[in-house]
Amino acid sequence: MKHDFDVIVVGGGHAGCDAAAAAARAGASVALVTLKLQDLGTMSCNPAIGGLGKGHLVREIDALDGLMGRVADRAGIQFRLLNRKKGPAVQGPRSQADRKLYRAAMTQEITEYQRLTVIEGEVASLVLDGRTLRGVRFGDDAEVTARAVVLTTGTFLNGLIHIGDEKSPGGRMGGRPSIGLAEQIKSMGLATGRLKTGTPPRLDGRTIDWDGLEEQSGDDDPAMFSFLSSGPVARQISCRITHTNERTHDIIRQNLSRSAMYGGHIEGVGPRYCPSIEDKVVRFSEKASHQIFLEPEGLDDPTIYPNGISTSLPQDVQEAYVRSIRGLENVAILQPGYAIEYDYLDPRGLDLTLALKDHEGIFLAGQINGTTGYEEAAAQGLVAGLNAARFALGQDPAQLQRSDSYIGVMIDDLVTQGVSEPYRMFTSRAEYRLSLRADNADQRLTPLGIAWDLVSDARKRAFDAKLERIDAAREILGEISVSSRALNGAGIRVNPDGPRRNALESLALPGAGIGALTQLVPELAGFDPVTLEQIGRDAMYESYLQRQRKDVEALQRDESWEIPGDFRYEDLQGLSAELQGKLKRVKPRTLAHAGRIEGMTPAALTLILAHLRRGERKRA
Repeated sequence: MKHDFDVIVVGGGHAGCDAAAAAARAGASVALVTLKLQDLGTMSCNPAIGGLGKGHLVREIDALDGLMGRVADRAGIQFRLLNRKKGPAVQGPRSQADRKLYRAAMTQEITEYQRLTVIEGEVASLVLDGRTLRGVRFGDDAEVTARAVVLTTGTFLNGLIHIGDEKSPGGRMGGRPSIGLAEQIKSMGLATGRLKTGTPPRLDGRTIDWDGLEEQSGDDDPAMFSFLSSGPVARQISCRITHTNERTHDIIRQNLSRSAMYGGHIEGVGPRYCPSIEDKVVRFSEKASHQIFLEPEGLDDPTIYPNGISTSLPQDVQEAYVRSIRGLENVAILQPGYAIEYDYLDPRGLDLTLALKDHEGIFLAGQINGTTGYEEAAAQGLVAGLNAARFALGQDPAQLQRSDSYIGVMIDDLVTQGVSEPYRMFTSRAEYRLSLRADNADQRLTPLGIAWDLVSDARKRAFDAKLERIDAAREILGEISVSSRALNGAGIRVNPDGPRRNALESLALPGAGIGALTQLVPELAGFDPVTLEQIGRDAMYESYLQRQRKDVEALQRDESWEIPGDFRYEDLQGLSAELQGKLKRVKPRTLAHAGRIEGMTPAALTLILAHLRRGERKRA
């Protein structure tokens, strides 16, 4: 059967854009359906990309030739490397973005794909043949057929905006919600729930008293997101910092009953790690103030995003508490803050490709899976778009693992454990974070992208050239012997009477750095600083990585015990009814996957393993 497209992507947000681009790079013909072309890549919440954990995701997206990193670099108006004083494993690149520049850069990226068609319209429903996707139906009853669809509906499924006790349907301020598609999803028997998120009021920067507010500048040596970027494009700016105070908190406490959340108007669960100002005042009542970052939304836009005071209080209360804050005494509010409540699907109904287990050809990415954040959405979009294309083209699925990427950690967390609140990426979620660093994302993932035909020739050439430089420098360092006395003289903490070492081994010594070693190895003078710094970071972690590789090998041995899809958990005496239910619902692929299910016990894993071994002996 001939289809209009191989893949249809529903939604033009961060998940949808990277999903559509990935599917097109993977060789599929793609339709990206969005309500408005000018809304592609809209930053609905804060005008920033990256951060701790999130910055790792953006680097991984870029390593697989995704869009977010390149677009953020073109739109960035301030770059900062968070945790700069700590080790590279927990550092996270972050940038403030100009909203207009970000949308423009994303639109340009999308429209330059030859196999990608943007369609303006609203998808009202999926066209299904039983449990198999056939296409989508628009609000005017027009149909477009495809082999696969990627749903990236964000907060639009049954979206409901709350400002105090007032509520109105909406996927974001000014955007109508998707009602028909939400109703159809529920009729398909899929497990759904409600989550909520929120934004602060937008302020007019021309009415802020900036004098005396603390300045926060960007880094002098900006850490870019894309491995192909050499530096910022847009003019760089500073942000300012102010704080709430006791008067602010008093106003909020006196009006808690008028908050949509505390007034009982919201049933959805909000993000624990990005609480509203009401939550902060209640949960951290001992604190006399909370920090607020005043973030410009653009170089030629007076709008300021006050990061740290998201709210669902009525507009008059917002005006009162905002104007109690230093520097904001006479501020004009351009748009009130609001909470938004929306439907999500239980991600335990997905497999590692982000495809629905019980339906064919339907993939999900972004907030529809219970996550929060632009970065989490784009990373899921890339994986879902890639696999939708591979499904449509009859190719094997492409899967990322916990041991090779933060994207793999996130997807495994989602499909194994589900969510009880909006999921946010943190470095602490990764067991192997010493090897899953932001700086080596290309070394980890670009070879996979090349194998999956996901990476452009230009990126492949740049990556191959980078590896050649690293290999050449490592070879020089490995061949040169350095005395301990010389190392000690270069400021490296080592017993001067100790043995000689090759220069590469010396990089792992306490206090060693590539800068100190270049004094002793003049042959490195011809190499660029980026190459030498990468070798230094790799050497710093090498002894830890050797132990981590053994852990990964042990995990992979567990992964080798595959669990059949028709495995009968009810036949295992001693396995609780609760665990039976979870195992039947998740349908773990391997013993290691089963071990990550919430509530799983060593005794239960032993029961499953014994049953698998008995089955193997019978087959033998």
